Amino acid sequence: MLTDMARAIALDVGDKTIGVAWSDEEARLAFPGETIIREEGYRRDMRRIVNLIDKLNPEVIVVGLPLMLDGTSGRQVEKVRDFISQLRRYTCLPIYEQDERLTTGEAHRTLEIAGKRNSERKTVIDSVAACLILQSFLERKIETPKMDNET
Repeated sequence: MLTDMARAIALDVGDKTIGVAWSDEEARLAFPGETIIREEGYRRDMRRIVNLIDKLNPEVIVVGLPLMLDGTSGRQVEKVRDFISQLRRYTCLPIYEQDERLTTGEAHRTLEIAGKRNSERKTVIDSVAACLILQSFLERKIETPKMDNET
Protein backbone atom coordinates (compact mmCIF):
# COMPACT_ATOMS: atom_id res chain seq x y z
CA MET A 1 0.00 0.00 0.00
CA LEU A 2 1.27 3.45 -0.88
CA THR A 3 1.91 5.48 2.25
CA ASP A 4 1.43 9.23 2.59
CA MET A 5 5.17 9.85 2.13
CA ALA A 6 6.29 7.57 -0.68
CA ARG A 7 8.19 8.20 -3.87
CA ALA A 8 6.88 6.41 -6.95
CA ILE A 9 8.26 5.82 -10.41
CA ALA A 10 6.21 5.33 -13.55
CA LEU A 11 6.97 3.55 -16.78
CA ASP A 12 5.34 4.12 -20.17
CA VAL A 13 6.30 0.87 -21.87
CA GLY A 14 6.35 0.82 -25.66
CA ASP A 15 7.84 -1.51 -28.23
CA LYS A 16 10.84 0.76 -28.88
CA THR A 17 11.12 2.94 -25.78
CA ILE A 18 10.24 3.13 -22.10
CA GLY A 19 9.36 6.56 -20.79
CA VAL A 20 10.27 7.10 -17.14
CA ALA A 21 8.90 9.56 -14.59
CA TRP A 22 9.18 9.86 -10.82
CA SER A 23 7.44 11.67 -8.03
CA ASP A 24 8.71 13.89 -5.29
CA GLU A 25 9.22 12.24 -1.90
CA GLU A 26 5.71 13.19 -0.78
CA ALA A 27 4.17 11.55 -3.88
CA ARG A 28 2.32 14.72 -4.85
CA LEU A 29 4.04 15.82 -8.07
CA ALA A 30 5.33 13.85 -11.04
CA PHE A 31 8.42 14.80 -13.04
CA PRO A 32 9.46 13.48 -16.46
CA GLY A 33 12.68 11.52 -16.42
CA GLU A 34 14.61 9.74 -19.10
CA THR A 35 13.57 7.67 -22.07
CA ILE A 36 15.08 4.20 -22.24
CA ILE A 37 15.74 2.94 -25.76
CA ARG A 38 14.73 -0.71 -25.77
CA GLU A 39 16.76 -3.57 -27.15
CA GLU A 40 15.89 -7.19 -27.91
CA GLY A 41 14.97 -9.12 -24.78
CA TYR A 42 14.35 -7.79 -21.29
CA ARG A 43 17.69 -7.92 -19.48
CA ARG A 44 19.10 -4.55 -20.53
CA ASP A 45 15.75 -2.82 -19.89
CA MET A 46 15.48 -4.43 -16.47
CA ARG A 47 19.06 -3.48 -15.58
CA ARG A 48 18.32 0.18 -16.41
CA ILE A 49 15.12 0.11 -14.37
CA VAL A 50 16.82 -1.56 -11.40
CA ASN A 51 19.52 1.14 -11.54
CA LEU A 52 16.78 3.79 -11.39
CA ILE A 53 15.15 2.01 -8.46
CA ASP A 54 18.48 1.95 -6.63
CA LYS A 55 19.05 5.64 -7.36
CA LEU A 56 15.55 6.96 -6.59
CA ASN A 57 14.50 4.51 -3.86
CA PRO A 58 10.77 4.43 -4.72
CA GLU A 59 8.20 2.48 -2.73
CA VAL A 60 6.04 1.63 -5.75
CA ILE A 61 6.18 1.30 -9.51
CA VAL A 62 3.34 2.45 -11.75
CA VAL A 63 3.11 1.04 -15.26
CA GLY A 64 0.85 2.57 -17.88
CA LEU A 65 -1.70 0.13 -19.29
CA PRO A 66 -2.56 0.94 -22.92
CA LEU A 67 -6.25 0.05 -22.91
CA MET A 68 -8.34 0.56 -26.04
CA LEU A 69 -10.56 3.64 -26.09
CA ASP A 70 -13.55 1.48 -25.11
CA GLY A 71 -11.62 0.13 -22.09
CA THR A 72 -10.91 -3.32 -23.49
CA SER A 73 -7.52 -4.99 -23.67
CA GLY A 74 -5.65 -5.45 -26.91
CA ARG A 75 -2.28 -6.84 -27.98
CA GLN A 76 -0.37 -3.91 -26.43
CA VAL A 77 -1.91 -4.63 -23.02
CA GLU A 78 -0.66 -8.22 -23.29
CA LYS A 79 2.83 -6.95 -24.13
CA VAL A 80 2.84 -4.58 -21.16
CA ARG A 81 1.61 -7.29 -18.80
CA ASP A 82 4.39 -9.58 -20.09
CA PHE A 83 6.82 -6.75 -19.31
CA ILE A 84 5.36 -6.44 -15.80
CA SER A 85 5.81 -10.19 -15.29
CA GLN A 86 9.48 -9.85 -16.22
CA LEU A 87 9.86 -6.79 -13.98
CA ARG A 88 8.55 -8.77 -10.99
CA ARG A 89 11.61 -11.03 -11.33
CA TYR A 90 13.89 -8.03 -10.74
CA THR A 91 12.11 -6.18 -7.93
CA CYS A 92 9.83 -6.92 -5.00
CA LEU A 93 8.27 -3.44 -5.07
CA PRO A 94 4.50 -3.31 -5.55
CA ILE A 95 3.57 -2.67 -9.18
CA TYR A 96 0.36 -0.85 -10.04
CA GLU A 97 -1.28 -0.61 -13.43
CA GLN A 98 -2.62 2.80 -14.47
CA ASP A 99 -4.91 3.43 -17.42
CA GLU A 100 -2.89 5.42 -19.94
CA ARG A 101 -5.51 6.07 -22.62
CA LEU A 102 -4.84 9.31 -24.48
CA THR A 103 -1.69 10.22 -22.51
CA THR A 104 0.56 10.30 -25.59
CA GLY A 105 -1.82 12.70 -27.31
CA GLU A 106 -1.97 14.84 -24.19
CA ALA A 107 1.83 14.78 -23.99
CA HIS A 108 2.06 15.97 -27.61
CA ARG A 109 -0.33 18.85 -26.86
CA THR A 110 1.58 19.80 -23.71
CA LEU A 111 4.88 19.91 -25.59
CA GLU A 112 3.31 21.83 -28.47
CA ILE A 113 1.98 24.45 -26.03
CA ALA A 114 5.47 24.61 -24.49
CA GLY A 115 6.80 25.52 -27.93
CA LYS A 116 8.76 22.34 -28.56
CA ARG A 117 9.43 21.49 -32.20
CA ASN A 118 8.54 18.03 -33.54
CA SER A 119 12.20 16.95 -33.44
CA GLU A 120 12.44 18.00 -29.78
CA ARG A 121 9.17 16.27 -28.91
CA LYS A 122 10.36 12.89 -30.18
CA THR A 123 13.13 12.71 -27.60
CA VAL A 124 10.92 13.45 -24.57
CA ILE A 125 7.40 12.39 -25.53
CA ASP A 126 7.56 9.03 -23.71
CA SER A 127 8.88 10.48 -20.46
CA VAL A 128 6.21 13.20 -20.58
CA ALA A 129 3.57 10.50 -21.13
CA ALA A 130 5.00 8.59 -18.13
CA CYS A 131 4.77 11.81 -16.13
CA LEU A 132 1.07 12.16 -17.04
CA ILE A 133 0.46 8.51 -16.12
CA LEU A 134 2.13 9.02 -12.75
CA GLN A 135 0.34 12.29 -12.03
CA SER A 136 -2.99 10.62 -12.77
CA PHE A 137 -2.05 7.77 -10.40
CA LEU A 138 -1.03 10.20 -7.67
CA GLU A 139 -4.27 12.15 -7.98
CA ARG A 140 -6.29 8.95 -7.82
CA LYS A 141 -4.30 7.88 -4.74
CA ILE A 142 -5.29 11.08 -2.99
CA GLU A 143 -8.96 10.62 -3.93
CA THR A 144 -9.12 6.94 -2.98
CA PRO A 145 -6.60 5.86 -0.33
CA LYS A 146 -7.18 2.14 -0.98
CA MET A 147 -5.74 1.15 -4.38
CA ASP A 148 -8.09 -1.21 -6.17
CA ASN A 149 -5.92 -2.39 -9.06
CA GLU A 150 -2.63 -3.46 -7.50
CA THR A 151 -1.18 -6.26 -9.57
